[in-house]
Amino acid sequence: MYKIIVGIIFKFTLVSSSILLPIYEKNNLEGKYGANQTYDFIVIGSGPSGAVIANRLSEVPEWNVLLIEAGTVPSVLTDIPAICGSWQFTGYDWGYWTQPQHQFCKGCIKNSLKYGHGKVLGGTSIINFMIHVRGNRRDYDRWAKLGNPGWSYKEVLPYFLKSEDARIEKADKGYHNKGGYLTVSDISFRSQLIEDMVQSAIEAGYQYVDYNGKEQIGVSYVQSQTRDGKRCSAEKAFLRPIANRKNLKILLKSRVVKILIDPNTKQAYGVKFARNKKYYYAFANKEVILSAGGLNSPQLLMLSGIGPEDHLRELDIPLLANLPVGKKMYDHATFMGLSFEINENISLDQIAIIRNVTTLIDFVEGSKGPYTSIGGVEGLIYLQTKESTDPDPLYPDMELILLGGNLGSDRGQTFREMFNIPRSTYDKVWKPYENKGWYQIMPMLLHPKSVGSLRLSSKNPFRWPKIYANFFTDTENKDIKTFIAAIREIQRLSRTNVMKKLGAKLIRTPIPGCEGEIFDSDDYWECALRSLTSSLWHQISTCKMGPKQDPEAVVDNEGKVHGIRNLRVADTSIIPITLSAHTAAPSYMIGERISDFIKEKWNKF
Repeated sequence: MYKIIVGIIFKFTLVSSSILLPIYEKNNLEGKYGANQTYDFIVIGSGPSGAVIANRLSEVPEWNVLLIEAGTVPSVLTDIPAICGSWQFTGYDWGYWTQPQHQFCKGCIKNSLKYGHGKVLGGTSIINFMIHVRGNRRDYDRWAKLGNPGWSYKEVLPYFLKSEDARIEKADKGYHNKGGYLTVSDISFRSQLIEDMVQSAIEAGYQYVDYNGKEQIGVSYVQSQTRDGKRCSAEKAFLRPIANRKNLKILLKSRVVKILIDPNTKQAYGVKFARNKKYYYAFANKEVILSAGGLNSPQLLMLSGIGPEDHLRELDIPLLANLPVGKKMYDHATFMGLSFEINENISLDQIAIIRNVTTLIDFVEGSKGPYTSIGGVEGLIYLQTKESTDPDPLYPDMELILLGGNLGSDRGQTFREMFNIPRSTYDKVWKPYENKGWYQIMPMLLHPKSVGSLRLSSKNPFRWPKIYANFFTDTENKDIKTFIAAIREIQRLSRTNVMKKLGAKLIRTPIPGCEGEIFDSDDYWECALRSLTSSLWHQISTCKMGPKQDPEAVVDNEGKVHGIRNLRVADTSIIPITLSAHTAAPSYMIGERISDFIKEKWNKF
């Protein structure tokens, strides 16, 4: 039933996209796709960073700005938070998968992870779960101390605030703003289960906090990138209001395949892009800004001759700058294999929500009810486990994602496929509980020791890059140990009086492949973690920021590519260290921060 309904929704996707198309149509189709035209700035990619930069640069009326996006306009149906996970199975997603590796995902289909990455106006902000987490103040102070002036918490907080239009009930004074383009809201609908989970955490000793405020460690209802119960994406927040600016051109369904760089002067001067199976060119008087995201930005740099010398020569790509592009990649791993049975069926039921006409009417007429739930994510806990060696007790190493639903909320459809769990595993472990009360808490490792990487698979720009997540490859096995510490903390939370009243008890069906281990032992959990690991698609550091003397650095503190003039990178790929965040919020901040660097350079600040 669920798949039939989702299938019908997808059939109407292109039709509903036409609702937004007229807003961009005149802008998009003027001229021969912008071919052979010259602009002051060309921005590649319309995700949070790119959308912000296109907006802020076009505030200067004498500057002409071209924004190029590989995808099309989003369907208005992407506004519905409850079905947010479904869009990763449409043309709005690039369809990336990691390379199979033996250290993790042993129980996943083809031993691989799905890596969601938006291919649509608004980028991944159209297909993500809308969770708004800036990160910890210590993240940014450490970022700055690596030789990156301008990125300390004191310096970036004004840029978080600049974007924000906050509608948060329990907000720390001075840490939120009203009137910005991006609406950040509480979720109006809350399940009974999340109320119990939050009270359980408080009973266990956690303080209720504004995790985007003074301090992060504690428990909170989730803050979301939603407006009046609907998704507030980069497209809706930063592009739609300015689509008619005469000095901004937005080119859709156009894929940049190369950044044009003079091999003698090492100066970027434009882009080559593909549209309708033909190649075109556009030129920039001032700068090219690459904002294609943590996976596409490094790919495009390497295709343009910027990357590791040995790798580019191996693919016969002329070298313009020998830089460690793609050599380092961090990502946030998570785990879906920890479940608890309860004596009341009070979790969100995705199928029941879709079947219930009343809930649909509540959403359409009043933007309220369970349709406003962001894929079932309702709360967050930040903690420092006993495995942490950080001297600062207020610096978390784990996030616990409190779900109002569970893996069975959609009867093993979208969520199972999103995390690439085989149907046979789902049927054995979770299907028996579909019509019973149960819940899940997902631990997310904030500061992994394991480091991934990204390489080109070919000099052909239409071939996907090779992505190596490398989860659980750290030599001291610290990532596994930290996950197990988080699992023990989740179990402690299940033993509070609040959860005892619900009869919470661990579901003891072993994960397939781990039956030989003693259930609930550390060895069992390591086996389970290596079997059903997943990602929350927070890829960073593939174009790492750092001073020129940093052997891992690709860009400087202003996003300028080392050794190449008039070329910047501005997206999550430049983040140099792991963050205690979900990366959408930092992406907006990066766009704001680098927009000001650009204005300062060209004396328009």
